[in-house]
Amino acid sequence: MSDGNTHHHYGDSVTIYGGSNNTGIVKYSSPALQEAVTELVRLLQELRGQIPPAGAQVVDDSLPVIASGASAPQERHRALIAVATIAATVGAVGQPVADAVNKVLGLLGAL
Repeated sequence: MSDGNTHHHYGDSVTIYGGSNNTGIVKYSSPALQEAVTELVRLLQELRGQIPPAGAQVVDDSLPVIASGASAPQERHRALIAVATIAATVGAVGQPVADAVNKVLGLLGAL
């Protein structure tokens, strides 16, 4: 039986006391963004086998950051720019990756 004072909380509850540069919780729950990131990850995995080892290492280092919705926005942005740079250096074979990065950046509001 309830006394009428029952409270139900759904979702995240965050309280921040003090500090500086607090970002709070950043979530990437947009279905369009999730689809774009999934496609970018697929394209990066394909591109990885077609680029020199140094570029492949950048892709390997960037993939977990790009794929995780828990990555800090600045980290994700840096990883996206890093793979876009690799894609640009390999010409036409990298164009689909560059386009996919631009789509993700646009959905994140970073363009």
